[in-house]
Amino acid sequence: MKVYKIPEATVMRLSVYSRFLHQLIDEGITTVSSGDIARGVGVSSAQVRKDLAYFGEFGTRGVGYRVDELYGHLMKILGLDQAWNIILVGAGKLGSALALYQGFAERGFHVSTVVDVDPKRIGTKLGDVEVEPISVLQERVKEKNIRVGVVTVPASAAQDVTDLLVEAGIKAILNFSPRVLKVPHRVILRNVDLSVNLEVLSFNLALNR
Repeated sequence: MKVYKIPEATVMRLSVYSRFLHQLIDEGITTVSSGDIARGVGVSSAQVRKDLAYFGEFGTRGVGYRVDELYGHLMKILGLDQAWNIILVGAGKLGSALALYQGFAERGFHVSTVVDVDPKRIGTKLGDVEVEPISVLQERVKEKNIRVGVVTVPASAAQDVTDLLVEAGIKAILNFSPRVLKVPHRVILRNVDLSVNLEVLSFNLALNR
């Protein structure tokens, strides 16, 4: 399997499939067809089969998939069969909300370290994590084997913070700042700009006025 040939849209759909399968497990459902998955998540059954085919053969023709087995395969493919420690930089309103978001832990992501530069925030607690000064960033990354960083600082500080994360050895960064960041090719960068998503919504609403 050569991951670089797999479309990003497929990976995103796999995440959605896994969540749907988890719901089925909670409901006590043991087998599912590609059509069932398709109807559950809003895509075609052909798309489901195509997405899964990138990773091998699953299920039995005419029978479907064992829900627990397929869920296990998807969790492994997505790297969610292990726990991931996260360092969050920026303990403002957005950073605090993310640090307390239980959905991360449910998918195996643990916000193990939160750092900030504001003396008023340093020493406060977000759940069971104490906000620490940014000076400990590199030490905590090594100490806790952290590979994922989350940036929730103002745009003016985002690149500097990103540089610190890269220098510390972070391999993947989730950026919530409205700044276009530069990272080396070896570092995976994902941008989450909430205003862009709202603008996509407003664009579609404007089309239907």
